[in-house]
Amino acid sequence: MTEEARRLSPQEKVVRSFFRDDRLVSIPAKQAKRDLLLPVIVERCFPEERDYEEREVNMRLALLHPDVAALRRYLVDGEWMTRAGGIYRRGPRSIASS
Repeated sequence: MTEEARRLSPQEKVVRSFFRDDRLVSIPAKQAKRDLLLPVIVERCFPEERDYEEREVNMRLALLHPDVAALRRYLVDGEWMTRAGGIYRRGPRSIASS
């Protein structure tokens, strides 16, 4: 199968649309697109199953996009990460999709 003949998955399409040079150019307004993008962000920024302090979370997310507060909120609200006492961990959705 040639590269041209292969159809892109919905997630691949969203990643191509919203990432340029390994940076997130904008955060999708539509939740369906965010839901496809958030697992990619978790895998890129938080590959290990361990505790992350908020400062480290901010630093890692800032490498992708300047609005780290919005990204943190979407990751936690979508259960891609959990937050307790300023400590973040990969959430149930990210663990289940690993």
